Amino acid sequence: MAKVSGKIFDRTLYKKLLGFVTPYKTTYYFVIVAAILLSGFSTLTPYLLKVVVDDYIRLKDYEGIVFFTGLMLGALVFEVIFQFLFVYYANWLGQKVIKDLRVVLYQKIIRFKMAYFDKAAVGRLVTRAVNDIETIASIFSQGLFMIIADLLKMGLVVVVMLVINWQLSLIVFSILPVIVYATRLFQKSMKHAFEEVRLQVANLNSFVQERISGIKIVQLFHREKTEYEAFVAINKKHEKAWLKTVWYNSIFFPVAEITSSVTIGLLVWYGGLRVISDGSITLGEIFLFIQMAQMLYRPLRQIADKFNTLQMGMVAAERIFGILETEAQIEDQGTLTNLTIKGTITFDHVHFSYLPDQEILHGISFTIQPGETVAIVGATGAGKSTIINLLSRFYEWEKGNIKIDDYDLRALKLQELRKHVGVVLQDVFLFADTILNNITLNNDAISEATVIEAAKAIGVHEFISSLPEGYHYNVKERGVMLSAGQRQLIAFLRAYISNPSILVLDEATSSIDSYSEELIQKATEKITKGKTSLIIAHRLATIKNADRILVMDQGNVVEMGDHKSLLKIKNGVYAKLHQVQFLEQEQLTKQAL
Repeated sequence: MAKVSGKIFDRTLYKKLLGFVTPYKTTYYFVIVAAILLSGFSTLTPYLLKVVVDDYIRLKDYEGIVFFTGLMLGALVFEVIFQFLFVYYANWLGQKVIKDLRVVLYQKIIRFKMAYFDKAAVGRLVTRAVNDIETIASIFSQGLFMIIADLLKMGLVVVVMLVINWQLSLIVFSILPVIVYATRLFQKSMKHAFEEVRLQVANLNSFVQERISGIKIVQLFHREKTEYEAFVAINKKHEKAWLKTVWYNSIFFPVAEITSSVTIGLLVWYGGLRVISDGSITLGEIFLFIQMAQMLYRPLRQIADKFNTLQMGMVAAERIFGILETEAQIEDQGTLTNLTIKGTITFDHVHFSYLPDQEILHGISFTIQPGETVAIVGATGAGKSTIINLLSRFYEWEKGNIKIDDYDLRALKLQELRKHVGVVLQDVFLFADTILNNITLNNDAISEATVIEAAKAIGVHEFISSLPEGYHYNVKERGVMLSAGQRQLIAFLRAYISNPSILVLDEATSSIDSYSEELIQKATEKITKGKTSLIIAHRLATIKNADRILVMDQGNVVEMGDHKSLLKIKNGVYAKLHQVQFLEQEQLTKQAL
């Protein structure tokens, strides 16, 4: 989480935001000009009232009253027009900025290394991309520009008051420090309160997102009551954070109203005495100062609220730029594109750690020849899936070298690399979309006819056609409308249609029914034909026919050979794994009988 600076207005942060304002700088300057004109017209109206009262109503000049009433009406019309233009374009600018900012943030997030997502909660990232960015819009629509407009108005009011009557001005100014002090205390308190609100919103989003995603586990293990109680506790913290802001508002605004009323009372008392005693103050001046005191105090009270809005936007912006400035991307400095890949894979003394000082791969080396099918087996945590992560450059290795053909992996553009490596994972992710779109991933270059032809080629067309709406069947979120085996078949077709030079099957036949496994085995034979294939599997029965098998143990390649040769190794790791699985299968068979 980005560290919050605690500043009311962070110039450095605002300069970063101005970078997103540049395409709309004409509107930006227009809003500033509108704010200046707005302050002028809003100050003109009470001054005209003073003139009418002193010079025309007192002298019963009907024509003068009509003329100045028209001027007041004109000033009011212009004030309304510029108020509309100011509010509309300030909000318009805010929405344009956050639209562009959200695009940049999303582009940044989807290019992060997998290591970043290992640590970052999805709910928090969603909060940043949606709630926090929306809050940034308020910097322009309700925060900074409104504060500028109010400060201009207040500055003009102070000048007019001093020019008209310094004595009445002193009465107004004598109460001003009380409001300023109260406003400052309010702003500081609300700053901390809103930081807590944003934190609790992120916690709430993260909790709800995770529990809804894992609802099956919650219900299977009867955790509804426990999770409910945990949610109530988090929601209570969220409520407490918001109530703190309510408490500060409840104290500040009555204090501000009282001080304003006291000022009006003093103006009427002192001004009235001077009107009666020596006429040094006119009735119009009293009217003018009552209005201008309101024009001075009201924005000052509202500025406190606008400062809160500005601070919420600044806190949100600080969090957003914290993500944007995070260096967690795979360095895509490769230059090689449009390559013809044969499919040789070389790992040369590769070392890798997910966490510092906790090495997962201890200098492994092996070479896979073009068109060869190689299986990787080993106990959980041996480093099998890590090989796939490195081959796809989801993570960066510390030492050694990885090559495809004679090309260093880092010399290839990421897009070029991943075009040649097709991966089918054990946990298949499907989007809430049609089967067709999940296969093509909305690539317009792949037609539906091409998809159908490919499905027929690997034997899954019949399965897809049997579904309601066939290829246009919506599988809903994460593909919940399909079984695990059916999702695997979709993943196979997705990989096949991309026509990669290298195919990786990561636990692709794990935890599926026998019918789906039969289809997958047929599909595997089809899509691996003529391609370099890397198969990771716990179930040794599925990889007996592999050209070679790499046996891993605690981050090392400890054995290598085909199925028969590995079984002959006395006390070998592969032989032990095979014996354990054979006994387990034998016991399951006996239980079934």
